Amino acid sequence: MKKEIDPQATKRSNAFAAWMKSPMPMVTLIKTFDVTHLVQRSRRTGLKFNMLLCWCIGKAASQVAEFYMVPEGSKLMQYDRLAINVIVTTKDGGISMCDVPFSTDLQQFNADYLQLTTQVSESGQPYDLSADCAIIGTSALPDCEIDGIVNQYSGIYNNPFLAWGKYRRRLFRFKLPISLQFHHAQMDGSHATRFLNLLQEVING
Repeated sequence: MKKEIDPQATKRSNAFAAWMKSPMPMVTLIKTFDVTHLVQRSRRTGLKFNMLLCWCIGKAASQVAEFYMVPEGSKLMQYDRLAINVIVTTKDGGISMCDVPFSTDLQQFNADYLQLTTQVSESGQPYDLSADCAIIGTSALPDCEIDGIVNQYSGIYNNPFLAWGKYRRRLFRFKLPISLQFHHAQMDGSHATRFLNLLQEVING
């Protein structure tokens, strides 16, 4: 569920006023993560690496209040739920979007992830939860080791967006650079870096 809130009644009032009319309000941070634990767990259990990483993203974001507030047009919207958007390859070779509702229960998230991405792949139709959930966008390019990704800013989608390529092996560890793009009216660098630090902690756990 979402509702419009008055930016002046939030801690984002100054940032909202400063950045909502900016022609380029997006900020991109890139951090290299140690994803050894996720790789090992994926290989041990058969759970998809991308699903595990998406769950970790949702888990970390759920601890940062700013992820629940999304600028939309000239308004600031408050949500009470999160969803992770993944890009799905359809059976005809195209792509479509799939919003997976975040659950702190990994088994539930995995079940939803598998069911919904299969549904979108088969139908070619997007699964959209943006009316009810604050969406965190993701994009995985696992065929190439990428040092960083800076996404385009369309002025339409203001939700945070994470992207990554293929993880790489460094001695006995696995490393993965991940980029985070966010709207400056939604959060500041301190909130974004707190999220990135939390993400590493969740991955380690």
